[in-house]
Amino acid sequence: MKITLLTVGKTEDAYLKDGIEKYLKRLKHYIKFEVIDLPELKNTKALTQEQQKAKEAELLFKNISATDYVMLLDEGGLQHTSVQFADLLNKKMIASVSNLVFIIGGPYGFDGSIYKRANDKLSLSKMTFSHQMVRLFFVEQVYRAFTILKGEPYHHQ
Repeated sequence: MKITLLTVGKTEDAYLKDGIEKYLKRLKHYIKFEVIDLPELKNTKALTQEQQKAKEAELLFKNISATDYVMLLDEGGLQHTSVQFADLLNKKMIASVSNLVFIIGGPYGFDGSIYKRANDKLSLSKMTFSHQMVRLFFVEQVYRAFTILKGEPYHHQ
């Protein structure tokens, strides 16, 4: 299985980039993991929020295939403990999901067409985080999940 993290916009803060890179290097030992950062929309002042979400959806659809299992990182998604998240990833591997795509949307969330395409939604917290921080939190949780599945001492319960 391959995991892809598809994001709108880039991570700008060096401390977040460093943290993300740290966990991406660690993940190489467990699974193929790819991050695709789509460019933020330009000249959006004349666009409504809905128009911005629709344009972002066009970019997202260019980077997902019909066979991808798509999970949105969305405040309305299911919340899991780290152990439950590890179990979810394990179930996707057992089910022979070849490409599991997690998507972090833009500042206004997702267009309705993306919700329709998604197979599932996942929430990291009831709290709201910056899109840049969510990237770090998510990558760390994927790493944590694989250490849980391998019985390694990273996660303490």
